[in-house]
Amino acid sequence: MGSTVFNVAFDCANPYELAAFWEQVVGHPRHPEDRPGDAETVIALPTGMNLHFNRVPEGKVVKNRVHVCLRPDQPRDAEVERLLALGARLVSDERNPDGTGWAVLADPEDNEFCLLR
Repeated sequence: MGSTVFNVAFDCANPYELAAFWEQVVGHPRHPEDRPGDAETVIALPTGMNLHFNRVPEGKVVKNRVHVCLRPDQPRDAEVERLLALGARLVSDERNPDGTGWAVLADPEDNEFCLLR
């Protein structure tokens, strides 16, 4: 027996707005009943897992101990550029000249995530 991962939760100041960024990242919409100002917002992924955005009063202070790793549908470097244009920030560039490695980015509320090859 075990447990199934249901949500990856993001603590944030503005759940609806942060989910707007992430719905562009993953290509799936927020829940249709979610509205601006809601305390939480969800993006249901076709895998059965959800991205859950929850309002918290405190800001982010240190590096995330758990983070999302994404595998893009297009070449990794093109996806890095697309995500930067959406408002992500490059935190650490771990890409190698031979094409291996990854990029660590942060979303608009500074939650880190990795973009794999």
